[in-house]
Amino acid sequence: ELALKNKQELHAAPPPQYYTQLIKEIECLGWDKLVSIDTEFSTLKLKAEDTSGREHLITVKLKAKHPAEPPDFSADFPIPLVIGWTCLSSLIHIHSQFLAALESLKEFWDVMDEFDEKTWVLEPEKPTRSATMRRIAIGNNVSINIEVDPKHPKMLPECCLLGADHVVTPLRNKLNANIHLWNPECSVLQNMKDILEIEFPTAASHEKANFSMECGICYSYRLDSATPDQVCNDPRCGQPFHQACLYEWLRGLPSSRQSFNTIFGECPYCRKVQHASFIDTLIKKQT
Repeated sequence: ELALKNKQELHAAPPPQYYTQLIKEIECLGWDKLVSIDTEFSTLKLKAEDTSGREHLITVKLKAKHPAEPPDFSADFPIPLVIGWTCLSSLIHIHSQFLAALESLKEFWDVMDEFDEKTWVLEPEKPTRSATMRRIAIGNNVSINIEVDPKHPKMLPECCLLGADHVVTPLRNKLNANIHLWNPECSVLQNMKDILEIEFPTAASHEKANFSMECGICYSYRLDSATPDQVCNDPRCGQPFHQACLYEWLRGLPSSRQSFNTIFGECPYCRKVQHASFIDTLIKKQT
């Protein structure tokens, strides 16, 4: 009986003043800022524009004792969204704090938008506002993973070059030698060009098909959400593979050998020795 009573209280409809208060708050905020509201009048989606003209949504889940109880909030943010709340707070307070949070991330989104607009982004295929990583094409079977810190977006991002050693090594050497050239007054994209001494391929200069090489084992470009990020180190071969496909291939070879979490074996095309990490493969499957 006690459990049944608690369940009934949990799903009990809010008192009439809840709805009166909610309608009043929406009118004060402006109906144009309300995107949607569910049939129970408990979950709302509000929209706001940052100073760069990007539209963002915040989901607000109100409690039955609103405004005495703080609502739950969620938004497509790269960092936790923190909204202050008191029993005197309202939707206007939520919206104003949301706007302030948007402005604090303006530089971060400016950086990511420039990557999306001026380079070929291989991953993620459809970036969200919370995504801090971009895998950007540099050339055929050569790319760079860039991880941007949302709190310090103009600083040198975490970089990982992907591709055959004979192509990646010179780029890595340039990256290490030119780090001192980083200029916070320039855009992150321009800094990356200057440090690597390259021009990134753009939609105006290249077709995306140039960088969408199929995996030489499963013969597809995308495996779940992953794209081929391993390349045979033989310059005459250069065949791309998914990390997971290469690992499974090498594991099935009678001649392969394993050292700790890395397995070594022959490329299925040119027989040059390749390697794949079990840990890297596991991480990619989980993500």
